[in-house]
Amino acid sequence: MAVFESLPAPVEPVDWPGVDDPDALRAQLADWFSQYANAGTRRTYAYALGLPVSWVDRAPVPSARRPPAAPAGPLHDLAWFRWCARIPLDPRAATGTHVKAWLHALDAAGAQRRTRQRMLSTLSALYGHLAETGVVAANPAALNRARLGLTAGARDASPTVRLTAGQVAALLSSAARPTVRGRRAELYARREVAFVALLTLGLRISEITGLDRADLRRSGGDDVLRVLGKGGLHREVYVTALVGEALSAYLTERDRHDGAATPARRGRTTAGSEPMLATREGGRCSRVDLYTRLRRIAATAGPELDGVADRVHPHALRHAYVTIALEQDARIQHVQADVGHATIATTQHYDRGLRTRDTTAADAVAAAVAQACREAAAGVDVPPDPT
Repeated sequence: MAVFESLPAPVEPVDWPGVDDPDALRAQLADWFSQYANAGTRRTYAYALGLPVSWVDRAPVPSARRPPAAPAGPLHDLAWFRWCARIPLDPRAATGTHVKAWLHALDAAGAQRRTRQRMLSTLSALYGHLAETGVVAANPAALNRARLGLTAGARDASPTVRLTAGQVAALLSSAARPTVRGRRAELYARREVAFVALLTLGLRISEITGLDRADLRRSGGDDVLRVLGKGGLHREVYVTALVGEALSAYLTERDRHDGAATPARRGRTTAGSEPMLATREGGRCSRVDLYTRLRRIAATAGPELDGVADRVHPHALRHAYVTIALEQDARIQHVQADVGHATIATTQHYDRGLRTRDTTAADAVAAAVAQACREAAAGVDVPPDPT
């Protein structure tokens, strides 16, 4: 604690990011970000580090009116670069002491252990690159995580809500119900169904927003989606009958509305691309848009989602793919390949799906304790309760 108390109290910086050569810092960071082909990955890392998205994404800002920005979360000011600017500290002069003080501040602000693990991993990846390129002498985020209480074994269960197959079916039914009136009501309902159906393939939300119509193709006699995952790696995901029918219904309805002419696109699209899931103007749906739609779908899904609707998010459907697959005795290696996990240990984080009332000893222990209580109350041996 003495280490933390010795650091100067945070102050508001005059010029963010609080360094004398912001252009040089930006160039050094751009060199790191250039390693990631997936724009969604770059934006996610920029957000986690507290960097302006404009530093990593040069896509033009749409001129159309957009929803107001979401309010800053409780950890907004504790993103690494904002925290450094408030001390103030040039991030390139940071030491392990500074990183530990930052982690302590995150803990004090209520950041969960998994959140701190992810933020430290991102920071370590950045400084590892800066050390390799000679910008810094050493990686200050290369800390002993066990001593910090930030290690997680493969058996550490995911905190994500576990959805059953019945609950996923309820989400699909809810998505099919039109929520607007007018000539596009059916189109939007089919788009929502297509979105939820794509989630049943275990795709990441960034992978779904990055899909183009051209990514739906035939391979080896089967329909597949060519998905761009983490690390800029592509993989083929087999299209199920559910997904194939949902996409066909949506795209057919979309073509009927739009005709042969391609509408002007206002989302994040590249030249010549046509998003799989499109906005009314033909642009690419954002992750925030789809997240909001899924929450609305969950809120109207009926009693199947009682008690969990407000915890449903895109990753919960990815989680459901893994747990349901394992419940159906699918080989874990196949599941790993389906969802694009780099290691099987990541897939094993989801194995709590195999934990049911039938696979726990808790009821047996409770029955034994209850039996002992009955015997103690009666003062004699009591036959075990057959239930």
